[in-house]
Amino acid sequence: MSDAVPVSSPSGPLHEILPSKVIRSRFQPDEFFGQQPASRTELPNPEPLLVNLTRCVIEILSGARELEQISRWVTDDVYRHLLKRVVLSARARDARGRAVARPTFTIGSTTISEPRDGVVEAVVIVHGRARTRAVAIRLEGLDNRWRAAAINVL
Repeated sequence: MSDAVPVSSPSGPLHEILPSKVIRSRFQPDEFFGQQPASRTELPNPEPLLVNLTRCVIEILSGARELEQISRWVTDDVYRHLLKRVVLSARARDARGRAVARPTFTIGSTTISEPRDGVVEAVVIVHGRARTRAVAIRLEGLDNRWRAAAINVL
């Protein structure tokens, strides 16, 4: 037997109408298996991560630490951006004939704002011997942990 449904037509005989085909959107595996955004209540305090990430980024740019050490806490775009900065810093050191040295600095104040749920934007002040710098970081809650979606050393 078919799934056809007899329908009477105003013009006369009965016509069989097949059930309409249900058109579904294409399956998006990232919706189910990709990174899932997390609410602020599900995430830990971001301040220790901000301070440690800032310390690591300054040491990475000076050549005293490997970039791979923070790959877990940054997105792919941030990793590629930092990789370019690391290469440029290494070339500049080689051109000047300077050896890699661990930088001496202290972490100053941290200003944190939350523009929306699960997102933190912060500026961490870093005091070095020669100058004071600011590191701007955007953290996004993904899979119940913080990931840096943007890092800029100013």
